[in-house]
Amino acid sequence: MCLKTDMPLRKRSFLFRHFKFTNHIFQFSFTDFPSYVYCMKPVRSLPLMIGRKPVLEALQQGTTIEKIFLLRSATGPEITAIKQLAREQNIPLSQVPVEKLNNLTKAQHQGIVAWTSLLQYVDLQNAISHVVEQGQTPLFMLLDGVTDVRTVGAIARTALCCGAQGIILPTSSSASLTEDAIKTSAGALKKILLCRIPSVPQAIDVMRLNGIQVLGTQMKGSIPVFEADLSSPCCIVMGAEDTGISKDVIKRADTLIRIPMAANFDSLNVSVAAGMILYEAMRQRLII
Repeated sequence: MCLKTDMPLRKRSFLFRHFKFTNHIFQFSFTDFPSYVYCMKPVRSLPLMIGRKPVLEALQQGTTIEKIFLLRSATGPEITAIKQLAREQNIPLSQVPVEKLNNLTKAQHQGIVAWTSLLQYVDLQNAISHVVEQGQTPLFMLLDGVTDVRTVGAIARTALCCGAQGIILPTSSSASLTEDAIKTSAGALKKILLCRIPSVPQAIDVMRLNGIQVLGTQMKGSIPVFEADLSSPCCIVMGAEDTGISKDVIKRADTLIRIPMAANFDSLNVSVAAGMILYEAMRQRLII
């Protein structure tokens, strides 16, 4: 970031806290100080795949794709095939206006741009089978509406340290695992099993078919976390900080657990809460 200004440090800090910048040049005018020009570095993203044929061929060849951005008005046989393959491979597909695509690339994108992934995903059932075959007791984290990349990275780091084998991400309302997520995880995202699945209810169904209990986390959960049996096969569902776990989880979970708090306070940060629950799971499993 470069800054052309003689503005006091206090006011500069105010700007950095209250404005979100991208890789553009902005001219700000405020009544209490003169105009200043800010030059921001590009936001780190993922390698791009541009155009209908490259994206379609990548899907057909099984290339790992993090997310597809598709022009809302895009049509044609290639687009139909891309939508079908993305659905089959549990790849998030977002239909966007042309301005979004033009912001991602200056090339002729033909109405479609994809982020290629830096990570590998595995089928959820295959992941469970692998854990069982290794003689381990399954411990999975299901992230329900957690969209912040750094939060996902932090949860992955703690999950790996506490013995969890996998993280489950629904294709909708979940974070794209960018360089920032990998960096925050200290590389844990490259070591833990990552599973994408179309929806949270479908993930819960797979867990139940495999005899894995589903524990939803909620401020008003029925039992404190230390009373839950975390030594048996389980999947812990963490919701977004603003909305919490979804209604589907509340209805379908085997148990709703809570973290007791001494102070009368709203809630814990989701990554901190995940860490506390994961540590309790590890504590119970080490005692056995």
